[in-house]
Amino acid sequence: MARIAGIDLPRNKRIDIALTSIHGIGRTSAVRICEKAEIAPDSSTDVLAESEVVRLREIIERDYKVEGDLRRDTSQNIKMLMDIGCYRGLRHRRGLPVRGQRTHTNARTRKGPAKTVAGKKKPATKK
Repeated sequence: MARIAGIDLPRNKRIDIALTSIHGIGRTSAVRICEKAEIAPDSSTDVLAESEVVRLREIIERDYKVEGDLRRDTSQNIKMLMDIGCYRGLRHRRGLPVRGQRTHTNARTRKGPAKTVAGKKKPATKK
């Protein structure tokens, strides 16, 4: 089993698809990595030789920021936005959408499940 950047690549998948299971590598980057390593993108992860896995690992470590380093940088960037108190940082702090989406309706992914507010009760009428 191929292990790159602390991630076990899935078996029985094309190598260009399997590389996308690493955080920070998408389809385009995966194809470029395969070209640099001189590996056919349609070859399966099961048939990779150890030398090919080593070439992939070296290219990814040298040219790409992936997994823990990338996650750490992203969280530091968000923390910096919150610390300086800019608009985007305030939106992160409050758990609201950051990129200008509407919040009157929708936005449930960021805001969480709906919190029901009790309606105003009608006063009792005399007969």
